[in-house]
Amino acid sequence: MLICLQMVWVEKGMDRVEVVVIGAGVVGLAVAAEIAKKGREVLVLEQHDAIGTETSSRNSEVIHAGIYYPKGSLKAQLCVQGKKLLYAYCEDRQIPFRRCGKIIVACSDAQVPVVKGYIQKAAENGVSDLRWMEAKEVYGLEPQVSAVGGVLSPSTGIIDSHAYMLSLQGDIEANAGSLAFLTKVTGIESRASGCVISTSDFELEANWIVNSAGLSAPDLASNTPGSPRGYYAKGHYYSYSGEQPFSRLVYPVAEAGGLGVHVTLDLAGQIKFGPDVRWQQDLDYSFDSSHFDEFVDAIRAYYPGLDDTRLHPGYTGIRPKISAEGEAAADFMISGPDQHGVSGRINLLGIESPGLTSSLAIAERVAAMIEAD
Repeated sequence: MLICLQMVWVEKGMDRVEVVVIGAGVVGLAVAAEIAKKGREVLVLEQHDAIGTETSSRNSEVIHAGIYYPKGSLKAQLCVQGKKLLYAYCEDRQIPFRRCGKIIVACSDAQVPVVKGYIQKAAENGVSDLRWMEAKEVYGLEPQVSAVGGVLSPSTGIIDSHAYMLSLQGDIEANAGSLAFLTKVTGIESRASGCVISTSDFELEANWIVNSAGLSAPDLASNTPGSPRGYYAKGHYYSYSGEQPFSRLVYPVAEAGGLGVHVTLDLAGQIKFGPDVRWQQDLDYSFDSSHFDEFVDAIRAYYPGLDDTRLHPGYTGIRPKISAEGEAAADFMISGPDQHGVSGRINLLGIESPGLTSSLAIAERVAAMIEAD
């Protein structure tokens, strides 16, 4: 019996593919594109009917500079490297983007040391273009912001993430890779003949399996030693109607679980506020407006002129975390045979922000792990 999967024919039984990537989010697409570019056979398995329908399409679409992350962490290294790669890729492929910059604001004197500390933290990560601004200069750039000062990050930007993912899909297909949609992976195991992927319709062997399943990645990695469990942190975004008050991104001091309810904008200049952090047990994307007053208070800390009648529910996203509420934020986890001892398997776990920014750098690292084998 033959099962048609997008452009791939898989014979029910035990066909073999050189590399299988699970998940057609931005990171899975970038990984598959890089591996295909190396001349290897690549198949991407995606449970939904299109690319990037979960975390990759439910975020702020920000190209991060590399400010917040601990020195030497994977988040720091891959964000800084990925930012350079991503800007170059966008310019080369004519992907819409803009280096709009962002301001991290200190809303009180007590916050000034924290915000100034971002300059040193960024410098430790190789980001040397941040600078402190007094209140007058902040006002000159963003007159609606109320702050005693702030840090300007000129290399922070925004991107059309869907155009970027479509380009990556094109790269995969141009290099003879394939994507199979509506194909949910139910399990992975190692056998003497290699790695075996199970779905509801077939089993498939692979020399390498890259688990880039985002929110589902911890479950699929549960039978590799040392793999953490996953946690879900929902974030809500509100759009803002009428005249748009900002021309660049505005962030408060970072909070536990996220970067605070901040101002982001799209390439048309439409702003949105978010995300907040709401921990939950399941993949519930429903919009919960019961915390609206808290949301408004968070925004008014730096934008006192907010007209809350112009806030409208936008969308929600869920961060694929591997640290629980109240714990220190976990680093990215890129775990291959050298880490977990299981041949042919690479797990990408906890790839939340700055995953979009880091995607091409993560792809290079994963491809190098496979090439080194």
